[in-house]
Amino acid sequence: MASQGRSLLKAGLLVLLAAQILPPASGCNQRHYEVMIGEFCQAKFRLDMTGLERNAWCSWPKTMKIYEELTNCTHQVALKMDCFWPNGVVDDFFMQIHRDYFSDCALTGRLPHDPPIGILAPFIAVPVLITLLMTAAVVWRSKRTEGVL
Repeated sequence: MASQGRSLLKAGLLVLLAAQILPPASGCNQRHYEVMIGEFCQAKFRLDMTGLERNAWCSWPKTMKIYEELTNCTHQVALKMDCFWPNGVVDDFFMQIHRDYFSDCALTGRLPHDPPIGILAPFIAVPVLITLLMTAAVVWRSKRTEGVL
């Protein structure tokens, strides 16, 4: 009975050791993947972005190559680690990247600004003129009482 207990203990230790060395059944260690894309991909992205002026971060033509390299890096690390791509870790990773680097950017990639005065003036002048004309018409009509039903 004691030798059988020892053999079971040895088998259990062997299974425990194999579980630590061999990859999990899914083939992807999500936590390790998250660490790897942080160390490799995010570090290079951070370095590339600091090479740009901060006001150029919202310029898609200037950041497109850096962003594509970041995307490709997360994909390549996923392939090497036998992880699906995209996945929840990548989604969270890119959400954090956007919060850190692109939160002040307009959705179109252009900085918001006022339209030129030639476009803005009619949108202001026409409603003001209509309001004044309608007020004048009401006042004029209220002073003329003949022919009112």
